[in-house]
Amino acid sequence: MVSQLIRARKAVLSIFLVNGLILGSWIPHIPLVQEKLIIGEGLLGLALLSMAAGAVIFMPISGVWITRLGSRKITTLTAFAYCFALPLPIMAPSFVTLLLALFFFGAFFGAMDVAMNAQAVAIEKRFTKPIMSSFHGFFSVGGLLGSGIGGLILAFEVNPLLHALLISGLMFIITALVYRHFLPKNVDTTAKKTKFVLPKGPVLALGILAFMVLLAEGAITDWSSVYITKVLQTGPGIAALGYASFSLMMAIGRLSGDRFVANMGAVKITRLTSLIAAIGLGTTLLIEHPIAAIIGFGCVGLGLSNLIPIIFSAAGRVPNMAASTSIAAVATAGYFGFLAGPPIIGLMAEYTGLPMALGLVVLAISSIAVCASIVRK
Repeated sequence: MVSQLIRARKAVLSIFLVNGLILGSWIPHIPLVQEKLIIGEGLLGLALLSMAAGAVIFMPISGVWITRLGSRKITTLTAFAYCFALPLPIMAPSFVTLLLALFFFGAFFGAMDVAMNAQAVAIEKRFTKPIMSSFHGFFSVGGLLGSGIGGLILAFEVNPLLHALLISGLMFIITALVYRHFLPKNVDTTAKKTKFVLPKGPVLALGILAFMVLLAEGAITDWSSVYITKVLQTGPGIAALGYASFSLMMAIGRLSGDRFVANMGAVKITRLTSLIAAIGLGTTLLIEHPIAAIIGFGCVGLGLSNLIPIIFSAAGRVPNMAASTSIAAVATAGYFGFLAGPPIIGLMAEYTGLPMALGLVVLAISSIAVCASIVRK
């Protein structure tokens, strides 16, 4: 049983890596697709909104599928579909087809995210210590590898579609090798007794914090490369380093964060790290230099890295409510921020410019520092 659990953990860690690597591989293509289709920030924001819509629609659908078929099967199927979806937006010949491609890309991302997290929760319940941060750390490592490798390959003017096909094929192989080690369907039997509730009281407050955190994360994910390319006038290779720095520091923060939270407490870590993120991004927007941007986006990654685990932990301690119910409500609010943030920034950038629009993210992160006491033990 122990060896089976260890194999399952390694398999799901690999799937989190696959999920992050595919998303990270898409990042350096965003400015290239924008240039290819000759669209402005506003239309690009609408395209990213299509991706958000696909994810938001298919996240609850994935939950229904899991209760019927189990997270093992849904994780496997959506991972394979997500691999195939990566080349679609890169192949899009028009804005309309880009909307459709990103809708399906977002749909498979959202469905896979719910399913792999269900597997991770089931695995963590069978361990004697918290291990959730390690799964999300591997997602960050995947984002780092995806954006870094993608930026390097595109800097050598490799055909963008070839890069996407190579990544898709490799991730497909990894998924095919590990899916047999996922936990079986019976680990999801309790999901049938779980229901979603609208956030209120302390759950609403934590949901708003989660929304702010993941709005910032989503904004950096989709707009960091565009900012460095368009505003700072650099190539795609340099642009990818911004998101790579963000992902690297987030991975480091997540893989080492449990110790700091235990020593300093959740409130202090929340306040300190959110200030690091806000100051880093604010300084980046003021200096407007590629090196400052790479360092600043790294500060944002470090600052945001442990906020979601802290918020979810606080949600699990809300009195008079089942932990699974409160965490589900907070997670839904948070993921909506992650998916809605990029199109909001894009639409705002169309009228104010991208630096001013990213200033909204600085304000969102700063509000987390002000409200840090919400996550008190």
